[in-house]
Parts: sequence; structure tokens; C-alpha cells
Amino acid sequence: MIHVLVAGFRGAMGQKTVKMIQSHSDFALSAVFDPKVTINNPQNYGLPAEVKVLNRYDQLNANVADVWVDFTNPDAVAANTEAAINAGIHPVIGTSGMAPADQTRLIKLAKEKHLGGLIAPNFGLSAVLLMKFVQEAAAYFPDAEIIEMHHQDKADAPSGTAIATAHKIAAGRTQKPLSTIDNDARGQRIDDVPVHAVRLPGYIAHEEVLFGGPGEALTIRQDSFDRQSFMQGVAVAIRKVQEADQLVVGLENFL
Repeated sequence: MIHVLVAGFRGAMGQKTVKMIQSHSDFALSAVFDPKVTINNPQNYGLPAEVKVLNRYDQLNANVADVWVDFTNPDAVAANTEAAINAGIHPVIGTSGMAPADQTRLIKLAKEKHLGGLIAPNFGLSAVLLMKFVQEAAAYFPDAEIIEMHHQDKADAPSGTAIATAHKIAAGRTQKPLSTIDNDARGQRIDDVPVHAVRLPGYIAHEEVLFGGPGEALTIRQDSFDRQSFMQGVAVAIRKVQEADQLVVGLENFL
């Protein structure tokens, strides 16, 4: 039995994660975490009586949970991850927007403690496959642009998935891309890949990568129409994270 704590349990992704954990016979929801909650009765939130409702880091220890699943916000995610690592709880981080410096620092901390964890830009298998495919395509099409589309409430832009995708394109290139005009309308450049962020109602999570070459073009796209699509990846991470001895970036490390 894997005991799981969900941080951000009142949000849309947190609620999906709670339901997913409760539907698996090998998972147990042992605790939830939210510093803004003032009532510690789990039944007030529709949770079983045995679930601990926590709101402070000093309540954490390795007996609370085996795995910390985080769907919170960019301002809280680094401190949450650090608290989980220091408590001996394996972090599975689905919150995007963590600063690169924080990510580097936390990878070092987890390595010192020999504790496995995961920072996942995206838990959707279609998104993970897209990143694999674009790295292969970039060897033949160095000129590429990314359009990422999300719901209007997403707190960060560009998305963590788009940033990771740009890094994959850069890693796959065997030649430099062509120079083009550079202004605000051309998007944010990440590893010399223009990234355009769309925030609109009606969308969940979508990414399109456009490649151009002499006389031809290639488009690779993935669409997540329901947050439920991320749950298979979250379940994989929960099962695999305790086998790791360091904090890694990308669900592909566990596939």
C-alpha cells in the first residue's frame, strides 16, 4: 500500500488526484495539505475521517505519507517540495512555474538525502510522446515554433510543458535555426524557439509544434480535453517514485 498526501487538494487537479487515489486498491489517501485551511476535520471537505488535514510544514514527517503529490501554484511549489524532501516524503510535482534556480537547488537537496522524486512538466502521455517526437524531428527541421493553449486560470505562461518542449527541440537540433525578426509579436524565445501562449475559456491543455523546411512543413500536436487524461501519468509516478534515488525532471524517466 502506498500512502499519498495531496497538496492543493481543493483545486481542479487536486480533486481529480484524490478521486484517482481512492479508486486504486494499492493507494491510500493518508493526508491532504493546504496552508489556507483552518478546519482540520476531513469530513468538512468530503474526505474519509482517517485522512489528516494539514496546514503547516512542521506537521510533516515520513510517517504521514510515502508520496507527496503537488498541484498547487508557482509561488508555493518550491517551498512545498523542499518541505516534502526534508520530511522524507517522495515528491511528485505537477505544479509548473518553478524557477530554474529552485529546481537546481532541490535536485541537489534530494541527491544529498538519497530521496527520489519527480518534477513533471506534464502527466499526459500524449504530451510526453510529443516531446519525444519533436526532439527527433528537430534533427531534420531546426526551425520550429511552439503554440501552447490553456484555460484562462492557468497561473504561469509559457507553460512548463512548452518550456520543456523548447529544450527538447534545442537538444535535438543538429544545425542552427534561421535568423528571423524578433519582437513582442514573435513570442518568448526559449533555447531559440519562439513560444506563444494562449489563455482562453473552453481550453484545458493543448500544444502545437510547427516545423518548417524548404518546400515542406511538419506539425505535431497534442490535446488534453479532460483533466482525467493526466491521472494515468500521476498513477505511474506514484508507483515508480520510491524506486528512484534522486529528483528527476520528466515523466519519461519513469516510463
